[in-house]
Amino acid sequence: MLADSKTEAVKQGETREKQRKQIIWELFRETILQNKYIPHKPYITADGRSPQTDFITCTADEALFGGAAGPGKTEALLMCALQFVNLPEYNAVIFRKTLQDHKRPEGLIQRTLEWLGNSDAKWNGQDFKWTFPSGATLTLGYMDNDQDVYHHQSAAYQFIGWDELTQFEEWQYKYLISRLRRSATSYIPLRIRAATNPEPNWVKQYFLVEGAKKGRVFIPAFARDNPFLDWENYLGQLGKLDPVTQARLRDGNWEITVEGNVFKRGKFAVVQAVPASLQLVRMWDKAATAPTAGKEPCFTVGLLLGVFEGKYYVLDIARFRGAPSLVEATIKQTAILDGVRVMVGIEQEPGSSGVDDLDYYMRKVLVGFNVRAVKTTGSKLERAGPVSSAVNAGNVSIREAAWNNDFLDEVTVFPEGKFKDQVDALSGAFNLLGQFSSGPVEFAYGFYR
Repeated sequence: MLADSKTEAVKQGETREKQRKQIIWELFRETILQNKYIPHKPYITADGRSPQTDFITCTADEALFGGAAGPGKTEALLMCALQFVNLPEYNAVIFRKTLQDHKRPEGLIQRTLEWLGNSDAKWNGQDFKWTFPSGATLTLGYMDNDQDVYHHQSAAYQFIGWDELTQFEEWQYKYLISRLRRSATSYIPLRIRAATNPEPNWVKQYFLVEGAKKGRVFIPAFARDNPFLDWENYLGQLGKLDPVTQARLRDGNWEITVEGNVFKRGKFAVVQAVPASLQLVRMWDKAATAPTAGKEPCFTVGLLLGVFEGKYYVLDIARFRGAPSLVEATIKQTAILDGVRVMVGIEQEPGSSGVDDLDYYMRKVLVGFNVRAVKTTGSKLERAGPVSSAVNAGNVSIREAAWNNDFLDEVTVFPEGKFKDQVDALSGAFNLLGQFSSGPVEFAYGFYR
C-alpha cells in the first residue's frame, strides 16, 4: 500500500513537471519566437544546446549568463528585456557602466535602433528610452558615477538587466533590487538578468560561490557556442592577448588572476579578533575628483592600521569617490568616529599646493586631532617596499569584513593593477606608524599620550 502511494506521488510529480515545462515553452514561443520586436531568435549550438534559451526561460529571480566572450550575451539580455513589452505596466532597464558603452559600435543604442527603428516603438534620445504602444518601456541606463544610481530612486522596474556586471559595484546592484516591484494586480514576472566576462570580484562570490544556495543561477556560454560568430578568427584575436585575459575571455575562467610580485594574497591572515592595545593610524590617500562620463578616477581611501608588538592589523577601509567637499566631510566625520586616540595621516603632495592643503586640514578640518603629514617621495613601488616585507613575513593581518576582497584584489595585482589607492594608504600608514612606534605621540597642536 505504501509502495503504491509512493509510486503515485512520483507520477504526480512527473506530471506537474511536464506541465510546468509546457507552460514555460508556450510562454517562450509567444513572447520570444512570435515577438515582432525580437528579430533575432536564440541560436542552437552544433550539439543541439541553446544557452540563450536556457537563460531566457530561467525562472530564478536572478540569473547570470556567459562568462566567456562572444556567446551573444548582450543579445540575450535584450531578448529578455523585450519579452513582455506587449503588456501594460511593464518597465525594463538595461545598465552599462557608462553612457559611452551604450554608444559604442554594436552597443545597445545601435542594436535597439536596428531592432526597433522601423517598428511602432518610439525612441526618446534624451532619456534613452523606448516606449511601446502598450505603454511598456525599455530604458538604457548607465552609472558614470556613484550618484547615478539614485536617478532610479523612485523607479519601478519589472526587469533589470546588467551588461558586464563585473564593472559595477555590489552595492549598486543590490540597491537596484529595491526598484524591482509591481502592482498588486500584476502577474508580470520580476527578473534580474546579468551578463559578464569573468573577473575574480564580488560577482564570482555572489553567483558562482553562493549562487546555488541562494537560488541564483549561472548559465555558462562560450564564443564557440555561437554559430553566428567567426570563431576561428576570433580565437586568433584572443591569442594576441596576455594569458590571463585569454583564459577569461576564451575559456570563461573565473579562477585565474594577475598576481604581482609585491604582495602575496595568502600572506594576509584574516582574523576576527585583534589585540586591545594597538597603536593606531588612519591614513588618507585623497583623490578629490568625482566620476564623470566615460572616466573612472582614483578612489579616496582611508585605511585604519594598528600595531602591537611588531604585528600589524588592517582594521577598516573607507573607500569612495567624490568631490573635494565630500572628501573633506568624510575625513572629518571618520576622525570623530575613530576618536582622538587615532593618529590621522594625510598624504602631502609635492609643492606649495600640498603644503597649503595640509595646513587647511590641520587648522580647519581636523582641529584637536593628531594630524601627520606623509610626504610622497620615491615611486609607489618603493614606498610599498617596507610593508610588503612585513606582509610576506606574515606580520600583517586583516580584520574580517566586507571590504576584504576588494582590498586583496587590489594589493595582489600591484603594481600592474588599475587602482593603487589602497596600497598607497597601506604604505603610508605602515611607514607613519614606524616613526612613532614608542614614546609620546606629538599632536600638530599639542600632545596626546
